[in-house]
Amino acid sequence: MKRFRFSSLMLVLGLLFIYLPMLILVIYSFNASKLVTVWGGWSIKWYVGLMDNTQLMGSVVRSLEIACYTAIAAVALGTLAAFVLTRITRFKGRTLFGGLVTAPLVMPEVITGLSLLLLFVAMAQMIGWPQERGIVTIWIAHTTFCAAYVAVVVSARLRELDLSIEEAAMDLGAKPFKVFFLITIPMIAPSLAAGGMM
Repeated sequence: MKRFRFSSLMLVLGLLFIYLPMLILVIYSFNASKLVTVWGGWSIKWYVGLMDNTQLMGSVVRSLEIACYTAIAAVALGTLAAFVLTRITRFKGRTLFGGLVTAPLVMPEVITGLSLLLLFVAMAQMIGWPQERGIVTIWIAHTTFCAAYVAVVVSARLRELDLSIEEAAMDLGAKPFKVFFLITIPMIAPSLAAGGMM
């Protein structure tokens, strides 16, 4: 029989510390009472009230729509950036490009959001676009932030790939574009999925 070690105890306590408050919150979301401290029995009336709130549900749908658009654009841009950083080893401005790609990871989100807002306002004054801040500007801002995460995840996977498979495909007559879509993309698909979920 295995002994229960200290590290296992710390793991269990850590997981309880993280997940127990969430479990309690889920249980209390079915509380019939208006007071959080008083248990009034089981009820789904708060969820029914949530579904009846059309303004809130419209906001949820809009948020999911923006998240979908952002995931698609961030995966595309992040994959291209990762490909450039891992496969094109020498070009002028590589260090600057790498810094610009990963800058949103270390900058506070408030600073990124404020600077993008100021950029959109300045662009509207200079070139007339965007005329108002809405779904498109939110999508651009979220894509800017999320593409950095995708670039980091995908570049880590691209560094691990065996280049001999791609070279063999090109030796057999495949064009680089075809190799990218038929060889490289399937091999990095798990990292693309992980980047899209992030």
